[in-house]
Amino acid sequence: MIRLHHCHQTRSMRSLWLLEELGIGFDLICYGFDGAIKTPEYLTLNPAGRVPTLEIDGDVLFESGAIAEVLCDRFSPDGLGRSVGNPERAQWLNWLHYAETISQHTAALTQQHIMLFEDHMRSPVIMKIEAKRLAKTFAAVDATLKGQDYLLKDGFSAADIGVGQAVYMGQHFVALADFPNLSVWFDRVTARPAFQRSLTDGAPLYAKDFYPPWTAA
Repeated sequence: MIRLHHCHQTRSMRSLWLLEELGIGFDLICYGFDGAIKTPEYLTLNPAGRVPTLEIDGDVLFESGAIAEVLCDRFSPDGLGRSVGNPERAQWLNWLHYAETISQHTAALTQQHIMLFEDHMRSPVIMKIEAKRLAKTFAAVDATLKGQDYLLKDGFSAADIGVGQAVYMGQHFVALADFPNLSVWFDRVTARPAFQRSLTDGAPLYAKDFYPPWTAA
């Protein structure tokens, strides 16, 4: 049995996208941003009250990188994954977990722009610093993609899924136009049917396509 607990426009999108790419059966439970993932029932699965949470054959996983490793090792070790001994294993792991490096800056910007809903709560300094840090993570991806279609030379993998989802969220704060290789790759990976299926219905976290840097009045 595989069951994914998911909120739209969160890190759990990368787990959902991966499951869709794998083409395996799973149950999907969707939550809104209404406190449902803070209930005692949900907290027995994920004590942090966050998503994703994956239930798989009696195990409960709630770290997206670990979820990707487990799913790939079990269902697609040298397709979407790279098995131990594969020459691309080290770089696959590197990019798989780099998604979280990107996401930490996006999360800080999301907090500042959206969660802190009154202007006096926000810090223009933090917002500018985090936007610059996010741009640097984009630049690293852009440089790697020069002359190749995917993050690994042997083709599309779960690394592209993790980083692709992180860029999907990060583009709300840093425009992709300054990163031509990343931009072309992003269009390529998000055109995949499995990505489109990961765009589940639900209340959007981001009400605008782009949030320019905020400055105090």
